[in-house]
Amino acid sequence: MNNTVASLIVDSLIANGIENLYCVPGVQNDHFFNALFDRQDRLKPIQTRHEQGAAYMALGAALATGKPQAFALVPGPGFLNGCAALCTAYALNAPVFGVIGQIPSAAIGKGLGLLHEIEGQFETLQTLTKYAERIVTGADAARQLESVWNALHTGRPRPVAVEVPVDVWLQKAAYQADSLRVSTPRAKAVDPAQIAAAVQLIQAAKCPLIAVGSGAQDSSALIREFASRVSAGVMAFRTGHGVLDSNDSLSITMPVGHKLWQECDLVIGLGTRLAAQKNEWGVDEDLKILQIDLDESELNRIKPASVGIHGELKTVLPAITSSLGQQTDRSHWRQRISDEKSAFSAEISNRLEPQLNWLRAIRNALPEDGIFVDELTQIGYVSRFAFPTRSPRTFLSTGYQGTLGYGIATGLGAAHARPDTPVVSIAGDGGAMFTIAELATAAHHNIPLNVVVMNDNAFGNVKGIQRDKYDARYIASDLTSPDFTMLARSFGVSAARVSAPDALQAELEKAIANPGPNLIEVTVDEFPSPWEYILLPTIRGK
Repeated sequence: MNNTVASLIVDSLIANGIENLYCVPGVQNDHFFNALFDRQDRLKPIQTRHEQGAAYMALGAALATGKPQAFALVPGPGFLNGCAALCTAYALNAPVFGVIGQIPSAAIGKGLGLLHEIEGQFETLQTLTKYAERIVTGADAARQLESVWNALHTGRPRPVAVEVPVDVWLQKAAYQADSLRVSTPRAKAVDPAQIAAAVQLIQAAKCPLIAVGSGAQDSSALIREFASRVSAGVMAFRTGHGVLDSNDSLSITMPVGHKLWQECDLVIGLGTRLAAQKNEWGVDEDLKILQIDLDESELNRIKPASVGIHGELKTVLPAITSSLGQQTDRSHWRQRISDEKSAFSAEISNRLEPQLNWLRAIRNALPEDGIFVDELTQIGYVSRFAFPTRSPRTFLSTGYQGTLGYGIATGLGAAHARPDTPVVSIAGDGGAMFTIAELATAAHHNIPLNVVVMNDNAFGNVKGIQRDKYDARYIASDLTSPDFTMLARSFGVSAARVSAPDALQAELEKAIANPGPNLIEVTVDEFPSPWEYILLPTIRGK
């Protein structure tokens, strides 16, 4: 079958399970969208109002489903507008596929001042992705696409991309559409010696803790069984929430994990860098580290693991669990975990009551399987250690990037990908304005996202730090925000304003029952600082 590079990429996306293409079209990609025209029944374009919105929607859809998602942008400013989402996807290990346009291939690097020309676009793309290819001829295009898909499906999931110069779209490409699907490779065999070494560490431990990250999201049942067998508390910071139900007696927050850290003699990292524990809390010779990760480089980062296993949790954990045998009595450790959980809950109920009341209202309104999209705002920070999460992929966070303003557009992608699951995306009035234009996208495609904007007419976190650490010397932190309810209604989005938690719960329950998009503006004042529970000090190996 002879066809073009444009049709090849469209067919490749379809063959590899992509159903929606989040996008902003433009002149360098016109040939690509023309090829898409006749395939819209299999690959639906979801046009957004800004390039960052398209890339964030792909990110949100990937986080909510765990499946690859795609976006398409024009080069230069369009590509750069999407870079915040792309670097966030990289940080979150999200399987996102980018289709990026480019100026004519013969003009790349010449500095001719062509439309959307920037120096080093492909080199920048390479730094923000796990793997990228620039397609320069139709003859090599199918092979290059296969390489990109192989990279996406192999090892640690992270974004990949193809860059296509405008003159290459219509070059002939020979391919068979039914041969474009790239399969996920089989997991490698488990090394019995490593399993035995891991079991030996576990058998010797009296006070084990488990840390989970994004790499554990698809192994919830295995981890629940394993944690119960070894009586280990399971902690998550941002990307590991939901792996263990917050109601589980062994589920602990990061502050509770920190309180137990000095007593811990074995930490087991499952699909996590263990960055906070290794780099911030501190380690010493008395602490053993068992780490299992798809990325072999993580096993020796910061502090080498006592036993590091490079592999998939779904393969490694069953092998360890089945080899554990009779465990030592750790009932004392279970009781310590329970006591610290109770003490911490009582402590923050007094110190962070305002944030907890708002979070409780959201949790009460949101069904147990509902998705909560965290943001860089006051209740968002507290949600990292105080929002109960029941199941995997229901707490979406920026991870270490801390990408202010990502919430609305990312939540929109999650709501679009999982329309039968209620999604609540929170934002402060500062962060909300970054992607507020995507309310038009929500209305246009009737995406049932529920946005909660906490409005204090300030960059609230910045102002709080200036209040607490700089003698209230406020600078560049006050804002003049719009009437968010009127703004939402102008887009055709249902809106309400509240000023009390019980009113938020009532309005959010009504919003969730509405099949279209909704926004609730919440008027708030200053909040007490949560940072002592997030920036936890070094307590070992000083």
